[in-house]
Amino acid sequence: MDFIGKLKSFDIPTCLRVCAGTDGSVTFLLEIMTRYPTAVVTQYQHIIPADEKMAQIFGVDAGADINERVVTLTSGDVPYVYARSLSAIEKIPEGVRCDLMKADIPIGRILRDHDIETRRDFEDIGISEDEPLFGIQKVLSRSYRIVHHNGVLMWINEKFPVDERWCL
Repeated sequence: MDFIGKLKSFDIPTCLRVCAGTDGSVTFLLEIMTRYPTAVVTQYQHIIPADEKMAQIFGVDAGADINERVVTLTSGDVPYVYARSLSAIEKIPEGVRCDLMKADIPIGRILRDHDIETRRDFEDIGISEDEPLFGIQKVLSRSYRIVHHNGVLMWINEKFPVDERWCL
């Protein structure tokens, strides 16, 4: 089943379906839906060596520097999204790299501020009940690649709790 077909099959609130299905900025959508500013709260960020899978995703050598960033998106003091992003340092344009290394700036805003034309290629989406998030057992997870000039700029995995917080 394709990404959109899977998403349509889930019994989840409409606002969650919209955020999980967008090929744009989730941060921007959260601000529209909740009517509160969305904060990006960095859990951690560091440089790790690319393993074979990462090297293949980004078209770099194994061992190349990869920026790993884990954030939580909150709006109105409610956590909505847990996101892990990977980006190959050597593939990131200089200005974008500087902003990306600063904590708490949404990726969509960074790309927009630097006029970086991208597309998002969805990889996978699913619901699990064995990895609790924000105290909720049922979690929707999606992964995608941000592509720039036919090369992968970033790989992102976002996790959304499936509960009433999405009934906005």
